[in-house]
Amino acid sequence: MSTATTAAPAANLAALAGKYLTVVLGDEAYGIGVLSVREIIRLQKITPVPQMPEFVKGVINLRGRVIPVIDLRVKFGLKAEMTERTCIVVVQVKLGADQVVQMGLIVDAVEEVAHLATAEIEPTPDFGTTVSTDYILGMAKVKGQVKTLLDLDRVVSAGALPVLAAASR
Repeated sequence: MSTATTAAPAANLAALAGKYLTVVLGDEAYGIGVLSVREIIRLQKITPVPQMPEFVKGVINLRGRVIPVIDLRVKFGLKAEMTERTCIVVVQVKLGADQVVQMGLIVDAVEEVAHLATAEIEPTPDFGTTVSTDYILGMAKVKGQVKTLLDLDRVVSAGALPVLAAASR
């Protein structure tokens, strides 16, 4: 039995239709559900927190609230270079049934808000038995390009989420 999971069976593709903020990480484009996005801010000073995973860059003060910052490029094993278009997308992530945390995601650039119809979304392909695709909702075809739709609640590993929640209190 495969450990890879198809996050979006064909019957559920209609539920994935809607608006997505498309962001660039490296040379690839990803979609984040617009309802999870709170705001987009410029890159700012990030205060490191000791003993965090490499992809957790630290915390920022966002209008009096301390929120953790994740570098999605590092999380996905991509080359991470800062440019003038590098920014932080502030999102809301569920840590379980009753806990919601705001966090910042460092991305190379923000592209657009795209409205995706069911016909533009395909299920996540099966990449093999050793590749987990739990964090991928599906693959979208937008203007001739393929964009990976992310499930933000699963992007950060389950073990790191409680640590992030504690850091943001």
